[in-house]
Amino acid sequence: MPQEKDPGRIRRMFAEIAPRYDFLNHFLSLNLDRSWRQRTVGSLKLPTRARVLDTCTGTADLAVELARALRPLGGMVIGCDFTPEMLRIGEAKRRKALLENLRLVVADSLALPFPAGFFDAVTVAFGIRNVCDPGAGLQEILRVLKPGGTAAILEFSPPERGVLRAGFEVYFRKVLPVIGRWVSGSTAYAYLPNSVVQFPTRGRFAQFLQECGFEDVRISRLTFGVAVLHLARKPSAALNPAQVLAEVVAPMEERKGFGE
Repeated sequence: MPQEKDPGRIRRMFAEIAPRYDFLNHFLSLNLDRSWRQRTVGSLKLPTRARVLDTCTGTADLAVELARALRPLGGMVIGCDFTPEMLRIGEAKRRKALLENLRLVVADSLALPFPAGFFDAVTVAFGIRNVCDPGAGLQEILRVLKPGGTAAILEFSPPERGVLRAGFEVYFRKVLPVIGRWVSGSTAYAYLPNSVVQFPTRGRFAQFLQECGFEDVRISRLTFGVAVLHLARKPSAALNPAQVLAEVVAPMEERKGFGE
């Protein structure tokens, strides 16, 4: 396993940057990350009394948005992350917003402590690229979704070519690490930009979702494609996640775009 994908190292890194994480997210995205999360919530069209899981929730920005939207509908949200330091910040937000329909729990996205078919929707915002085995993480999402349920995955996406691609790489490889290190005092902002640049293009990731067993994959480009929202549905005739994983999904280190 590449060192940068070691779960222990990822957990320690996020624990280290937790106090400055929100500020840097908003500053380095020019505050656009707020509108991207709102777009994600709106795209789900959640029913009354919906149950939603936000995995890799971090400091719970998306989970809070979801809980606010679901409060008048009688719905509930669970946010989970494997970094307690991040969740403590999220818990403070939950209390400040008086969101009784939001619960935050420490849990690994590769071993979600929830029954199969429990959630109407599962969301991930800027987290799937940090999972050491994204295929296994997607299989867990598929498992806990109800048949016909929706996964919403919001992630940075490198433009495929041209001037935008060049500008994207300069910003993420050169500018962002310097600012991040200066503000946070951490080298994490060398890893994080590289993880963005190495992430698959929107088309390749859409194909990967289908290979993992999702269907009806839809792509929404946000802010000239700097961020991309993938929506995907669990088939109504539920697939066997273990079978899909064994027969279709190759180890991540063998897949183009997820390697070192």
